[in-house]
Formats: sequence, C-alpha cells, structure tokens
Amino acid sequence: MAAGAPEPANELVHRSCPLCEAHCGITVEVDRGAQRVATIRGDESDPFSRGYLCPKAYGLKGLHEDPDRLRRPLRRVDGGRFEEIGWEDALDLVAGRLREIRESAGPNAIATYLGNPNAHDLGSALFMPTFQRALGTRWRFSASSVDQLPKMVSCCAMFGAPLAVPIPDVDRTDFLLVLGANPLASNGSLMTAPDIPGRLRALRERGGRLVVVDPRRSETAQVADEHLFIRPGSDAFLLFAMVHVLFEESLVKLGRLAEFTHGVDEVERLARDFPPEAVAPLTGIPAPRVRALTRSFAAAPRAACYGRIGTCTQEFGTLASWLVDVVNTLTGNLDREGGALFPRPAHGPAEDRPRRRGKLPYGRWHSRVRELAEFAGELPVAALAEEIDTPGDGVRALVTVAGNPVLSTPNGARLAKALASLDFMVSVDIYRNETSRFADVILPTTGHLEHTNYDIAFHQLSVRNTTKWSPTVFEPPEDTKHLWEVLLEIGARVNGTTAETLEEMTLAKLLEATVGPGTACPGLSPEQAHERLAPRRGPERLLDLMLRAGPYGDRFEDGEDGLSLTKLAEAEHGIDLGALEPRLPDYLDTASGGVELAPDLLVADVARLRASLEERRAEGSLVLIGRRHIRSNNSWMHNVHALAKGKDRCTLLVNPTDAERLGLAAGGRARVRSRVGELVAPVELSEDLMPGVVSLPHGYGHAAEGVQLSVAQRHQPGVNSNLLTDETLLDALSGNAVLNGIPVEIAAA
Repeated sequence: MAAGAPEPANELVHRSCPLCEAHCGITVEVDRGAQRVATIRGDESDPFSRGYLCPKAYGLKGLHEDPDRLRRPLRRVDGGRFEEIGWEDALDLVAGRLREIRESAGPNAIATYLGNPNAHDLGSALFMPTFQRALGTRWRFSASSVDQLPKMVSCCAMFGAPLAVPIPDVDRTDFLLVLGANPLASNGSLMTAPDIPGRLRALRERGGRLVVVDPRRSETAQVADEHLFIRPGSDAFLLFAMVHVLFEESLVKLGRLAEFTHGVDEVERLARDFPPEAVAPLTGIPAPRVRALTRSFAAAPRAACYGRIGTCTQEFGTLASWLVDVVNTLTGNLDREGGALFPRPAHGPAEDRPRRRGKLPYGRWHSRVRELAEFAGELPVAALAEEIDTPGDGVRALVTVAGNPVLSTPNGARLAKALASLDFMVSVDIYRNETSRFADVILPTTGHLEHTNYDIAFHQLSVRNTTKWSPTVFEPPEDTKHLWEVLLEIGARVNGTTAETLEEMTLAKLLEATVGPGTACPGLSPEQAHERLAPRRGPERLLDLMLRAGPYGDRFEDGEDGLSLTKLAEAEHGIDLGALEPRLPDYLDTASGGVELAPDLLVADVARLRASLEERRAEGSLVLIGRRHIRSNNSWMHNVHALAKGKDRCTLLVNPTDAERLGLAAGGRARVRSRVGELVAPVELSEDLMPGVVSLPHGYGHAAEGVQLSVAQRHQPGVNSNLLTDETLLDALSGNAVLNGIPVEIAAA
C-alpha cells in the first residue's frame, strides 16, 4: 500500500444471529485484511428486530475465534487421549464401526441424540431425517424432551401437527398472561420475538396489561403489572380453575371458533372438578385472585395466554400446555388479532391445504426398558441411559450431533457412566465437552460465520411474518465440512453409496411433494424444477425450492413478483411479510378438520391430575427449579469470554426465610441432595423466590476431567444441576423430563 493511502474500509455483512430463537438482525463488521470480526452490532434496517441486540450476539466473535474450538477430526487412542486424524480416515472409521454394529446387533443398536444448536442450522434441519433413515434406526433422542415436547404433543392433538403452535400476538394484544416463561431472559421461546423488552413496554404504553405467573419474581415478572407466585408443577391446576370459572360465570365466548371447535361440552365436564377453591392449596394462589384473573382475561378486548418451559418441564406438562390453548379458545382469542395466531412462514406450504392426518404420530413404538411412547419419531431422552446400561438388546452405539446430554438431561451421572460403556460413540461437535469426551471419534463442523443459514424453525414460530437470509461471513478453511455434509457422508458410507446420491434422494422427495399436479406449481414437472434450481446444491437448493413454491413464492417464474432465494439474498436486511392473520379452519390438519378441544389422549390423563388434588406438600419440604440468564443458552456458550466474564451465575437461589431455617448464609455453600445425586453450590439469597422453592441454573458443570473448555473452566465452571434431576420423573403423556419441582434436601456444607 502506498504511503499515505487510506486504510481499506471494513466490510459489512448483514445476517441473523443464530444463538437463540429471536434471530435478531446483526451487522458483522469484518476486517478482511486480518480475516477477523471487527465488531458485531444490531442491524437497524432489519424490519423485525430494528437494531435490537442482546449480549449473546457478541459471543459470535468469541465462538468464531475460540482456540478451544475443534478444527480437525479427533480419534481416541490408548489412554483416553485424542489425536488428529484426516477426514477420509475419520469418516471411514465412523461408517465402518456403525455398519458393523448394525449388522451384528440390528439397526436399533444405534441411537442418535440431537442437541439444541441443530434447531439453529438449516442444513441439519433439512438433512437430519435423511441421516436417520440412512442409519435405519428408530432410536432417536433430542433436547426436545427436556424442553418443549409437551407443547408439541398437545398442539398435534388439538390442531394436527407438532409445530402447529399458536403464537401470542404480543404487538397487538391488550392482555398477555405469561406462565412459566421469562422472555426478558430467553428473548422468547416458542415465540420468536426480537426486542421483547420493547414489545412488552409497548404493550403497557398502549394501556395493555402484563401478568406473570411464576415461582420466581423473574426479570419479566419485575416489569409486569401483576406477578403471582405459583408452586412448581401446579400450572395445570391453575389453568383448569380458570376454565372452571369461564364456564361457571358464563364467560365462554367462542365466536366464529364455535363453527369448527369440537369437545367444548367435554371440557366443561372435566373442569367441574377443579374450582379455584379446590386447587388453591396446591397452587398457592388464593381462589379470589384466580377468579379475578380469569374475569380480567375474559373481559380484555384481545388477550393471549402463553406458557413455556416452566409449564412443559413438569409432571403435568402436556395437560398444562393443552390448557393454555383451551383458555385462548374458550375466550375467543385463538386465531384472532391480538390473541394467539399461526404464522405463515415463507418456506411453508403455499396454501392451507390440510392432509387430514387423522392418526396422531404417538405410541407407534415404545422404548425397550420402560415402554415409553414414541412421538413424531422420537423417544424421551430420559430413557437414553437405561437403554444403554440395561442388559439385553439395548443401544450399543451412539451418534450425538451438537449436543451435550450429560449436562442437559436427567441424572447426568448415570448417563456419563452409560456412555463410557458403549461399544462405539461418535460426536459431531465443535467442542470436546462433557459428552463428546466419551466419543471414539469427534467430527467438528464449520462455525456459525462460515456457512449460510436460514432460520427455518423460528420463522414458523414468529410473532410476525418475516423472512431473512444469512450469507457466509468467512469462507470456510480448506479441509473443513459443514454439518449437513458430515451427516450425508456418514449416512452414505454406512450404506455403500455416495453423499450426492443421498442428497438427490432428499431433493426428489421434496420435489414430489412440492411441484406438479395438485400442488402450488401444477404446470411444472419435477424435472423442470430440478433444472431451474441449478447450480445450487445442499440446503440452499432445498430452501430455494421451498421458497419458490411457498405462499409468497415466484412459482419458478424468474420475471414475476414473488420470492426465490436469489431475491431473498438481494434483500440483505430481510423482508417484512406482514402481521399474523387468522388461518382457521383451513390450516387445521386434524381428522375432523376442526379444533379438537378435548383430544382423547389428553382427556384420559385428566384422571391422573384429578387424583393428585388430594396430595398435600409436606411442611418444610423444598423443590428445585431452573432459571435462565440472558448471557447464556443451555450448555454451549460458557466458553466465550465476553459472555462468561463477571460474577458467578451458577448459584443456588434461596428465599431468606428458608435460608434462616436451614442455617444457610449468603456467600456460603449448600449441599443439595435428591433421590439420584447431590452437589455443593454457592448460596445466593433472594426474596424474589417463593418460599419452599430453590433455584439452580442448568447447563453448568464444566470441571469434569477430559473437557477442553478453558474459559468455562476458569470463569463459569458451576455445578451440573442434572446430577439432581430424576430420570424416573416424567410427564406421563409426552415422556418429557420433569426439571421443575424436583424434591430436594438442603443443608449447609
């Protein structure tokens, strides 16, 4: 460069942050000379997030530059050490061992586990089903069954599809009732809502009301108009009491929903056993407050009831999730502006043309040991350890994909011991963490900024219809592979074929469902569409097909208005597709074509809820709940200095009244014991916690031997709360693990 010449300007790349469900628009400033991220800031031109950014987004720089991040495949050698190995050797080793185990012990001797980051990766979302079919196993586990599985079961039973989730119209509602959720920390969950602080502030400024029901006065509860403490695990009782009041006081107003809603009389019959006075001893909420809450909700011009992880990860998670939507339906707020509506994502079907599925994808097979029911092709992860360590024809090989179940699933100590006994294990992961340290082979993938992305999961859970493409920021280094490429390579080699063949099979199946007679592109043959999708390949080709044939698509007419991936990529800040609109009844995919307010599966479980009305909590007993922090997301962000720095966040929150009784002091240490394990954690006193309840965040516990997470081990090692959670405590319907309301004993350490 000539003397005095100006420094070249840094390049700006606009994309979405992939670190949580909000997928806020970000501007990545890149120093191309040094090939590094100069800074990351909110994209003020993004029509959805409008410049908002939470602290997690800055972690993208740390994740990209993390020296602990794996760049080459690793193989376990004698003594438990790992050594680098070439890609060809690594893939052949993995495929060979999986094939051997499948041939000797059957396909179900192989299991897969999918972690949370898969939901943020387009390639994984589109090619994971192909990978599962290539292995031939039914034994699939994921983080869903320590999170949202109850909501998926209830929505499938009511509306016909696992992800037919009604989303609160927070931007237009007059009353938002939040149960078991803390969107100011989570940025929304099963509710994609960037800048949730601004959206909740706007709700109150326009005269709306925010009510939060939670065992902790959370960050969201602190800005609410009203906060109600509730005993962990009792949300279904509260919601049934509200339903009781709606019928008793003639507050049910279905409106246009009455034409296609079935089972109203059955719900009324069931609710008779749950008056507010009967459930008050279990919920801790006085009956008059429940009645007042119900009247206010029913009287609001537009209202939305929203329940999240606290309502799912409990003994009656599916019933609680169901009753959230029962309350919305009975008050006429389902599928109504300002209520709870179904988004119309750009990659979805062009029209609301139900398939009339009829049969719920539930219980088509069961786990071996406890006979837990499958749902949508997945078994509860609480069964994973026992499927490995129980003698017999169990799991002998495991493939984990971007997951850390030792820290994120129940009874992590038992699972860790079980993993060590496997015949073979492979982890597709960018870290050597508490789970992948047990693998025989670790296969790393490209980082977030080294591949394109599209938030396929979260556009269909969004509070507004939008669409945005995320381009690559850095070209991936040579000798690296994307996640979808790794999956196809393993699947192909296990079956003696090629990755290209599996990719074409995946495309052919999607083409068959998307173009041709009876589709949105009736005049186009699969062969013609295939030609017009060239030269794209991989997830980009599949997405282009979905966009062009979708509700806003150009139908493969390049000169016409409408979306294609090319046009979306040109709109670098994203495209606003408008507010949510009513979609019922055409959107419904139930056998009847209507809303099933009283599905048989859920109605049958009410007897279990009714029986527990007689239970009483022992005086002085304690139960454990989790909590979330805005600078973290499960177990995989603790190795980023920008997010991990600061005070210890893995503390045991205790109400001062309980602390005095137990002899605990702020800054001291407490020994916490459950049926399955114990740990010692630092004590933090807080009156924001309901008496009788203690709280410990999940995702920590980074001090284990063999882990390569230097920042996490130095700044936020914490303790693994899932040493305390009990794999035998489940929501009976979904098999989702009970992570809130765990009985514990506590003493000063």
